[in-house]
Amino acid sequence: MDTLATDTTRQIQIGTDSLSTALATPLHGPGHSAMGADMFSLLGPGVLLGTLAVVLLALLFYIVVGWKIFVKAGKPGWASLIPIYNYVVLLEIAGRPLWWLLLMFIPLVNLVIGIVLVFDVARKFGKGVLFGLGLIFLWFLFTPILAFDDSRYDPNA
Repeated sequence: MDTLATDTTRQIQIGTDSLSTALATPLHGPGHSAMGADMFSLLGPGVLLGTLAVVLLALLFYIVVGWKIFVKAGKPGWASLIPIYNYVVLLEIAGRPLWWLLLMFIPLVNLVIGIVLVFDVARKFGKGVLFGLGLIFLWFLFTPILAFDDSRYDPNA
């Protein structure tokens, strides 16, 4: 019995020594976590800053696109930047009543209203159903086309 207790104690001591040695020894080089490389050492700060620059340029481009569409419709460009108010102005551009803004806060109904608004805006700029579908499914291509082409806004369309 005494031998068994001594062997068990020795095993616990060996296990504890091994654990403390493993915890004290770095698993990876400097700048790496035990679970794997962190993002900066894996990608490098240049890649992350480059990605951030591309995202900010895209954001700036689409701000200009929205501004141009509002100005083309005879509305102030800054209105495209103000949350909720930009929908008020978009409703004016589309020729829809202002109370439709309340429908934009109802889930699923807002999807239908948004689709109707896209087709209305396309029609007001002299575009057809296919262009409206492009605005819905390929918005990142068709909104710049709408902003920078030679189409004119017709409030009576």
